[in-house]
This record gives sequence, C-alpha cells and structure tokens, in this order.
Amino acid sequence: MRFLIAAAIAAMACEASRAQEMSYGQAEYLNSCAVCHGIDGKGDGPLRDLLVKRPADLTHLSERNGGTFPYSRVFATIDGRYAVSSHGNREMPVWGREFLEDDAKTYGPSGGEVVTTERIHNLAGYVATLQH
Repeated sequence: MRFLIAAAIAAMACEASRAQEMSYGQAEYLNSCAVCHGIDGKGDGPLRDLLVKRPADLTHLSERNGGTFPYSRVFATIDGRYAVSSHGNREMPVWGREFLEDDAKTYGPSGGEVVTTERIHNLAGYVATLQH
C-alpha cells in the first residue's frame, strides 16, 4: 500500500515539475489532494479505487451550485474541523487538523492557525480554477 502511495505521489510530482510556475494553491493541491481527486480534479486520482466512496469530481462544483463557486462550502469541507458529526463519517482527511499539527510546530499555536487558514484559502482558490 505504501509503495502504491509513493508511486502515485512520484508520478504526480513529475507531472507537476513540468509546470513552469505554480501557485501555492496548486502546489498544495498536488501535494495533498490529487492522489485521490486526480491532477485535474475529476475524482480520478490513483487511489480512488482504494476508497469506499469515490472522491468528488471537483470540476463541476459551480455548475451544481447555480453557476457560482461555493467557496465557503469548499473551504469548510477542506478544513473539516467544524463538520457536523451527525452528517456521517468522511474518508477525506480533516486537512485543518492535519495542516495545523505541522504548522503549529513551526509557527506556534497562533501563527500555526494563521498559516493553516491561509493554506486552506489557497487550496479553495485553486479548486475554483478547476471549474468547467
């Protein structure tokens, strides 16, 4: 399993290295999300078949929301720390917690929260660029 994950990440890193310049959001997406959601956000990442529920296709969020990108909902979903537990379990990592653990080690509790929030904003902003 670890080999599959490592191989998937390596393949994505090669794809990402072809880009001349990438935003923080894109880099974060490729590092944290593409392994499940796919490089283009279509839910076709290399680990999709290992999950109980197929990852969401992120390219039609605006279309399914009346033509408006649901930024707040995407931000909250990525963050995940404020999800209502009665809505059921989620396979997607709670990135707010995942990011904060490392960010707080580097920047302290307050600084870590600021950096984590910015990382999630960058990710949500990048997902907005994936819309068709």
